[in-house]
Amino acid sequence: MISSRIAVHALTRRSFLISASAVNVVLLLGSDFAAAGQNASFTPNAWVAIDEDDYVTIVAPAAEMGQGVRTALPLILAEELDADWSRVRVTETPQDSEVFGNPAFTPLFGSPQLTTVSSLTVAGYYDKLRLAGAQARKILMTKTAGIWNVPLNELSTAPGQVLHVKTGRTMSFGAIAKHPSAVGYVADVTLGELKKPSHFRLIGRDVGRVDVPSKVDGSARYAIDTQQPGMLYACVAFPEVQHERPMSVDDSAAKGVPGVIKIVSLPVGVGIIAENIEAAMLAKSHLKVEWSATSKARDYDSDLVLADYQRLARDRTQAATTMFAAGNSAAAIEGSASVLTAEFFSEHLAHMTMEPLNVTVKVDGDVIDIWSGTQGPTRLKMLAAQFGHTTPDKVNVHAQLLGGAFGRRLDGDDMLVALMLAQSVPGRPVKMIWLREDDIRNDKLRPLTAQRVELGLNAEGDILGWRHRIVNESYLVRILPPMEGELRDEVSGGGGEFSYAIPNHSVEWVRAPRGVDVGAWRGIAAGFTKFAIEVLIDEVAVLRRMDPLAYRLSLLGENPRAIAVLNRVAKMARYDTGRKDRAVGIAYSDALRSHTAAAAEVSVDPDTGKIVIHHLWAAIDAGIAVQPGNVVAQVTGAMVFGLGAALKEQMAIKGGVMQAGNFHNYPVLRMSEIPPMEVSVISTDNPPSGIAEAGVPIVAPAIANAVAKLTGKRLRHLPMTPQRVREALQ
Repeated sequence: MISSRIAVHALTRRSFLISASAVNVVLLLGSDFAAAGQNASFTPNAWVAIDEDDYVTIVAPAAEMGQGVRTALPLILAEELDADWSRVRVTETPQDSEVFGNPAFTPLFGSPQLTTVSSLTVAGYYDKLRLAGAQARKILMTKTAGIWNVPLNELSTAPGQVLHVKTGRTMSFGAIAKHPSAVGYVADVTLGELKKPSHFRLIGRDVGRVDVPSKVDGSARYAIDTQQPGMLYACVAFPEVQHERPMSVDDSAAKGVPGVIKIVSLPVGVGIIAENIEAAMLAKSHLKVEWSATSKARDYDSDLVLADYQRLARDRTQAATTMFAAGNSAAAIEGSASVLTAEFFSEHLAHMTMEPLNVTVKVDGDVIDIWSGTQGPTRLKMLAAQFGHTTPDKVNVHAQLLGGAFGRRLDGDDMLVALMLAQSVPGRPVKMIWLREDDIRNDKLRPLTAQRVELGLNAEGDILGWRHRIVNESYLVRILPPMEGELRDEVSGGGGEFSYAIPNHSVEWVRAPRGVDVGAWRGIAAGFTKFAIEVLIDEVAVLRRMDPLAYRLSLLGENPRAIAVLNRVAKMARYDTGRKDRAVGIAYSDALRSHTAAAAEVSVDPDTGKIVIHHLWAAIDAGIAVQPGNVVAQVTGAMVFGLGAALKEQMAIKGGVMQAGNFHNYPVLRMSEIPPMEVSVISTDNPPSGIAEAGVPIVAPAIANAVAKLTGKRLRHLPMTPQRVREALQ
């Protein structure tokens, strides 16, 4: 688990060198910022360029997929720089991961990565960007001190200018930038020199997201909007079952479609390259492909696999990876007065991004250009170099806006398919677009999961030991195969630890591959592990004849932040107020390094089994809120995801074939099904932590706990469909 305070580590002159007390921000001048697409008058460091007209250009190093990082990250730097936000421009993500990479991923990959996942963007870059802004400010002041021939310690700044209070002189950043000075300016900065939160002007104040105007007027360009000279288009015929191959292809009719350039057999399917996408799609419909029948996925039936996972969760002789251990849970349970055992199940979930996967690739000799809405430019660069038989410095990743990602746009499998197609027509860009059905068929679903939790209770009902066992397939083994064998997969098996004061607590993860690839999905493992935890905490409260809120507070006595979000959401929901034919359930989560609580007001139709959500409330303490209004927006969006996963969404697989192919038969929430939602942001002086995913894990348990209040029945299988509710009520 990555801590809430991200250490910034790098080992070369092109980055930050951080010790416990000091930071050396090494300069990158002129050509380095020009590589990021700027023609600037003055570049104090790699992150900032200042023009003579007083405009400041700041690098935004993360993928913008609707979560607001294109605003939040430059704002953090602008705060320490003391920039005038009305004169700030934001530039696209550069490619140099050594300089611009997120240090949060160094422990996993061994170096910083241009990667936007797991709600680690603001948390990972926070100190790094503040230091970059502070260094740029110090360099501007140093240059001004030389111009005015005054001591540096007599200077200060106001938005967009340097001040000398003694003489009343001011000089704008633009004037400093254009001043003819040949002196090189270097400034070391330390964490101790950064502003105190009480002095912030920009952080904590909503300024309006920089990406919104272009999205409103239609000028925003997503990957699917990519246009390049001489571009060709492609689509791919894929097998219904993962990992099958084309054995024979009758493409005679497809070749007769006007505009078709080439038909290419691939290890994963059959690609059609054409002058336009319509021709490629039509030719695809004329293909006759005989597929192999050797994939292990052909034996995959999600109902049967889930039953097998249940068996593995019960069988403690099966080898497991220890994800968390405190005390001795086995001994505590063995010596307890009673044992409470519960099993939980969650189905596969699809990503269903509004923009289907697409990517444009051009291969020109040993140079590869990629235009992609990707969460991981560094990963694309490395994959393209490996499979394109070139070196990373010859791969150019042009990161585009993302039309939804939620974990799906990190893997790079779509880019590899497009790369193979582009290699067959060297020198010409190939835009590959997956149809919605192809996008779903090749999705890397959230893992199907079984969980078994055993609680040892004393005679008074206190929890003495908690043993949590999680069974599913691994995501990280697939994308990081060298790590297999020593892997602790937090994406598939994480989220089982908690803040409750329970002395003996262990979490085990059993990897059980069954032939179907799985992936990261918004909220990752906490989306199902917190469901099990919070439903059981509620159940123990009832056994102890305690109010579930009061019981949680009693277990969180040493955690004021957790207590604060629970009390806040209880007040918002009028938790103590009775409702006729309705109940309010509550849940808490410390996932994504944040403290989040939710309350759900629900009713249940006993005849149909339908759960109706009348209102959702949430409170979140994710450290200092860089943009409070955006925190509300992101938690609200995450709660919508959590609501769909709680009530409707599931992808059944039979014989390796996904049983849904588009929005008409994959049950996403409709707008008419979204209840009123309220989110309260508790901003604290703690380092920032996860936001965009933190609202997912709290929704399902809050709903399940409300249903239990109403009916006395515990729901343990996600989604909580009407059929499952009816079965529980019988």
